[in-house]
Amino acid sequence: MSFVPSIKPETAPSGSRSQVLACFEETRALTDALAAPLSAEDQTIQSMPDASPAKWHRAHTSWFFETFILISKMGGHELFDKNYGYLFNSYYEAIGARHPRPERGLITRPSAEDVSKYRSHVNESVIALIENCSDDTWAEINPTLTLGIHHEQQHQELLLMDILHAFSCSPLEPAYAGTTPLPAHDAVSQAWISFPGGITQIGFKAATETEFAFDNESPQHEVILRPYRMANRQVTNREWLNFINDDGYRRAEFWLADGWSHVQNNGWNAPLYWQQDPSNQWSAFGLRGRQPLNLDAPVCHISYYEADAFAAWAGKRLPTEAEWEAAAENVPMDGNLLSSGALRPTPAASTEGLVQMVGDAWEYTQSPYVPYPGFKAATGAVGEYNGKFMSNQMVLRGGSCATPAGHIRKSYRNFFYPHQRWMFAGVRLAEDI
Repeated sequence: MSFVPSIKPETAPSGSRSQVLACFEETRALTDALAAPLSAEDQTIQSMPDASPAKWHRAHTSWFFETFILISKMGGHELFDKNYGYLFNSYYEAIGARHPRPERGLITRPSAEDVSKYRSHVNESVIALIENCSDDTWAEINPTLTLGIHHEQQHQELLLMDILHAFSCSPLEPAYAGTTPLPAHDAVSQAWISFPGGITQIGFKAATETEFAFDNESPQHEVILRPYRMANRQVTNREWLNFINDDGYRRAEFWLADGWSHVQNNGWNAPLYWQQDPSNQWSAFGLRGRQPLNLDAPVCHISYYEADAFAAWAGKRLPTEAEWEAAAENVPMDGNLLSSGALRPTPAASTEGLVQMVGDAWEYTQSPYVPYPGFKAATGAVGEYNGKFMSNQMVLRGGSCATPAGHIRKSYRNFFYPHQRWMFAGVRLAEDI
């Protein structure tokens, strides 16, 4: 499978019309490329309430631009279909009623072809607006347009997460992309990198006036860190097998109470998508189909509860998000992201310092997803984007093999409920000094 190149950091949206236009077109093209291997039937399926059909992702991201840019800023914009506002609104209460999330798989119409026409309709209108609006209108729409581009990048990863889960539920276990095995190379030994702690600043600080970040990454603020160590790489499948073989999923002493309840109630005995055959050989299902478990690749598709239990079993802990961000200060922002085409976590390739901090698998922290000191949600419907979800979820950092390049930052805060497993999530250990 080939991909339209993802947006690179040096061409991420800025104040320039030409750059924003290029990023808009490239982002929209990448979504279409990610959906291209999927049949109309593939695009309609919804395998669980947490997931959404690929067709819905394609339509919702178009609805976002139409609702927050075209309807309010482009006089005389012609709606493609007046029913789409109800079908493809996600959670914006201020916008109005919407179709129930758990029932998105019932939206057999519009067809995938109609959604493609909708995307083209919105694309043409947005491009015309960017090219022809006044400077005053441009200054007004640019922040929301840039937000829409990053919003669509989020949905590109969600599209891949969701179709992987849907394909895992099929008795055929179809591969989204080719079944090329991972290349073998020597494993990187686990080592520990020390950090002195002290007073440090975390949170987003723009290098330029037009540099983008989500509102939950601000404001920048001081934190006090005690001296700590972090593992040089992510936990591997080999290490996770040791946890399994030591009865990690059957020993309550390692688990938080809620996590232990999920283990008991859901029969967890391995990460999501793992399977053991009659000869006791393990395999894992991924976007490249079911393959023998690569022992040196990072473990993936685990919940926060599993990550925390593994850390307890190993005699370590999870890092805080402040520790993670401080440790990442001098780490290059590149790695195994969507643009690599791997579509799965890959073994660490370097023994120098911290590796795999960017890409491969999102890394759990022990930090709850709460507002930073001084955080204020934006006014209006756009203010619903992040702030209202700051409860009962945990923060993950670093991006994954399905995160578009240019979408990740050291201050980026992803968040999921502690029991969820279908995202590309793994773990890096930490400890106190």
